[in-house]
Order: sequence, then C-alpha cells, then structure tokens
Amino acid sequence: MNGYRITRRAAWESLPHVRRDFAHADIVGRNAYRLIARVNYKTKRVFILHILTHHEYSKGAWNNEHDD
Repeated sequence: MNGYRITRRAAWESLPHVRRDFAHADIVGRNAYRLIARVNYKTKRVFILHILTHHEYSKGAWNNEHDD
C-alpha cells in the first residue's frame, strides 16, 4: 500500500506537514470512507482508531472517545 510507505517515511510535525503527502487530510474530511487516526508527532507514529463508512461516521459514536 502506497499510503503505508509514505506514512512510514514521514517526518510530520503538524497537520500541514501531513497535507504535503495527503493533500485532502483533515481533522474531519468528506470521503466515502473515514479514517480516524491519531498522529503522535513526537514519536512519529500513526494510530488508526477507526475505518468507517460515511453512514457509520455520521452516527458519531466514534466521537465519544477522549483525546488524551
């Protein structure tokens, strides 16, 4: 998967840096599927929290989790 390779090599420090590789990345975007992820810029790790359909995303249950 190309996205995996890009992410593996990334040295992102903020969302604007992520957008250099994934132009449509956003806190919340408008795609058929939603990838909900947490990026730890210090450790250079991406944690996939959810992959949802638009319908599942719209239900909002994923949003009840707390960001620590």
